[in-house]
Amino acid sequence: MENFDVIVVGGGPAGLSAAISAAKAGMKTVVIERGDYPGTKNVMGGVLYTQATAEVVPEFWKEAPLERPVIEQRYGLLSGDEIITAAYRDPAWSQEPYNAHTVLRVKFDGWLAKQAENAGVMIIPETVVEDLLYKGDLVVGVRTGRAEGDLGAKVVILAEGANNFVARKAGLASELQSDKVAVAVKEIIALPQEKIEDRFCLEPGQGATIELFGDSTDGMLGTAFIYTNQDSLSIGVGVILNQLIEKKWTPNDLLENLKSKPYIKRLLQGGETKEYLAHLLPEGGYKAMPKLYRQGVLVTGDTAMLVNGIHREGSNLAMTSGRIAGKVAAEAIKSGDISAQGLSIYDKRLRDTFVVKDLHTYRNLTGFMESNPHLLQVYPEIAANAMHRFFTASDTPKGEGFKNIAKMAFEKHSKGAIFKDIFRAWRALK
Repeated sequence: MENFDVIVVGGGPAGLSAAISAAKAGMKTVVIERGDYPGTKNVMGGVLYTQATAEVVPEFWKEAPLERPVIEQRYGLLSGDEIITAAYRDPAWSQEPYNAHTVLRVKFDGWLAKQAENAGVMIIPETVVEDLLYKGDLVVGVRTGRAEGDLGAKVVILAEGANNFVARKAGLASELQSDKVAVAVKEIIALPQEKIEDRFCLEPGQGATIELFGDSTDGMLGTAFIYTNQDSLSIGVGVILNQLIEKKWTPNDLLENLKSKPYIKRLLQGGETKEYLAHLLPEGGYKAMPKLYRQGVLVTGDTAMLVNGIHREGSNLAMTSGRIAGKVAAEAIKSGDISAQGLSIYDKRLRDTFVVKDLHTYRNLTGFMESNPHLLQVYPEIAANAMHRFFTASDTPKGEGFKNIAKMAFEKHSKGAIFKDIFRAWRALK
């Protein structure tokens, strides 16, 4: 059995960041990836944040296969064929230091894997880790599906994504619940660069993102998105699984419904679908986080439920947790203490970062949204009706028009119910 210092299970951003961090600290490291190569099985919306990535690979933007720097972020509230939008644009984000880029995972993850190999990491693709290896109660490696595929390790870092198979067998994570996971589907739609820049009012090379709520998901808890790539658009929708089942939607039908909306249809006009992808996303947040360590094992990225859906952040949480895990593993191995106590420093360090602090801030928000499904059903309609009346020129005096808007809103949702929603939202964010 070949032995390593560190084995990383999963070749996504979390796993590769962990491997790079461990290898740079002098550890003999291997990444085991079930896909043909890192990136082939990995899916995300497609926004990569600069600060977290630069802490793994400094000045990565000078050579990484990035799509467009994001200079504008839009939010949209859909109600039927109506839409209310808000946007923030900063042209300075198109220059160093960048805030974020759009990426295509096959390209970027493949490049990040090369950086890992350059740091001395061995990558074993097309291999599934079936379980951890034990000597008594001690974790001493992993068992793969290959003949003679057992590999020894002092520390195993689990970065297997939302499908937390090994983490569950290790007693660290629970089985995924349908209210703690989202199903996301995504299409890559080819469009000429000049049409993308014209439709999104961008200068050559600049990028934009749109997040959509309300009827974009038929009022279910989730979001839809459109991201600009160099010569394509990434469009997708993600919804909490149990609500998708209850409403009897298929993910593909939900995406097609989104694409039929007039505002969306115009942005996609003339495009050709090149790829279709589907993925599970962990949405349990802080309260659903598994135990992050045990003797010889650390848990990172999506496997650790490290996704902040409110801010559309996942890759930066994954890379930060992976980087810290790799460093902690190396320190523990060098000190000779890979016990649960020795590896508990990973939990402490991660909780001292924005990763867990942000998840803690929003720990009650998902439950609040789930228990109040009208929030993404009633309020978009109220807001759209209010905007329609506000912007429609008529012979109704403005003062009377404001009264009519308030009357309409309270007919849709009582004054007491609105104030209760505001109070509950405030409580959820405390």
